Amino acid sequence: QVQLVESGGGLAQPGGSLRLSCTAPRSIFIYAMGWYRQASGKQRELVARINSEDSKNYADSVKARFTISRDNANKTAYLQMNSLKPEDTAVYYCYAVVNHAGGALDIWGQGTLVTVSS
Repeated sequence: QVQLVESGGGLAQPGGSLRLSCTAPRSIFIYAMGWYRQASGKQRELVARINSEDSKNYADSVKARFTISRDNANKTAYLQMNSLKPEDTAVYYCYAVVNHAGGALDIWGQGTLVTVSS
């Protein structure tokens, strides 16, 4: 089973920064990568997405604070999170849309907890 490997996350103070990374297997072709997050008692929401042409999308709640980027050679995406707020506290799940058997397949990371608290 193909899976993404996530790292980063942890505890940050309000106004602080964290960086998440997400690495896919090198043998696959990636159309897009990004992160969803799910806070306790809430639905999972898209945080940021970047496609193979470097086009980026962000949730309104994180625009101007979060930056997504990718290293195509290393099949890795990064989410730089600045000016963190307590409401950014959630489990962050990396995902990728990859080529599989001639079609597109969504694959996921294991999730990483981000806690923003003083």
